[in-house]
Amino acid sequence: MSLVPRGTNELNSPWIQAGRLAFLALYAVTVLAALVWAFSNVRQIDPQNRAVVMHFGALDRVQNAGLLLAWPRPFEQVVLLPAADRVIERRIENLLRSDAAMQADRVATFAAPLSDALAGSGYLLTGDAGVVQLDVRVFYKVSEPYAFVLQGEHVLPALDRLVTRSAVALTAARDLDTILVARPELIGADNKAAERRERLRGDLVQGINQRLAQLTATGQGLGIEVARVDVQSSLPGPAVNAFNAVLTASQQADKAVANARTEAEKLTQTANQQADRTLQVAHAEASERLAKSSADTATVSSLASAQLQGRDPQMLLRIYRERMPKILGQAGSVTTVNPQDDSRLIIQGAAQ
Repeated sequence: MSLVPRGTNELNSPWIQAGRLAFLALYAVTVLAALVWAFSNVRQIDPQNRAVVMHFGALDRVQNAGLLLAWPRPFEQVVLLPAADRVIERRIENLLRSDAAMQADRVATFAAPLSDALAGSGYLLTGDAGVVQLDVRVFYKVSEPYAFVLQGEHVLPALDRLVTRSAVALTAARDLDTILVARPELIGADNKAAERRERLRGDLVQGINQRLAQLTATGQGLGIEVARVDVQSSLPGPAVNAFNAVLTASQQADKAVANARTEAEKLTQTANQQADRTLQVAHAEASERLAKSSADTATVSSLASAQLQGRDPQMLLRIYRERMPKILGQAGSVTTVNPQDDSRLIIQGAAQ
């Protein structure tokens, strides 16, 4: 029988050893968690990002790419932002036609028209009472990190509203043809329309940045700057069909006018040919009649000329003698009367 103190057996019991091991494990986990917490804000900042460090909620410093050394939460808080030269793309969903409106377009009829809210969704009114759709993509940069962090989740909704407001004002100040080519037949008539259409993006960028500057001046800046805007303009579906119908009608009208001009030219040529032919025939007939008349009157003209000139004094007597026998030969009987004696004057039709 061994003699072992009672206290020694209690310290070497399995329960005591298990408790000791559990304490050591908990201690190690606690130390490891403390180390992780202590170095939680020590990180590597990528070149496309930068960090804003807030000390107890107050803006402290901006850290660019590289190793960031900061106290853990809640002493310091680190917010990652895009780098100064990084451009971020944002599509403005407010200017697009909503899904409910597109669904209603497919089922709308004359008996059940669209409501005012759905009918105007995604459409902008132009200065000449036209309607246009704009798909706008904004490319912006974070210019003021402190303001961007302060605004937080309100930056993107505010940017959407600013772009929508600028787009509405821009389209209201322009006609439809300076936003997109709605009537190609007017391009040649207005050489400045293409130039104004190219200035659309620049004016939109300028308008958005002006409103951002106004917010900054009032202490409510978003901390961003718009670098570029891509705009894809289009007409609504019904308007496209209407413009296509008008363009088709214009083309058909131009074709009909061209055909009418061709037919008129043909008729004019035919009429000119007939007039020339008639004129030539008239000239020919006139020349023929003139020649015949000249031939028929040649004898009389020569006799009249001879009589007037007195070249043949006995001409009338000779002609009388030549012609009278032929004339008298055609009569059944001939009665001669002495012009000096009227005793035997015979009056035709007198009673015997």
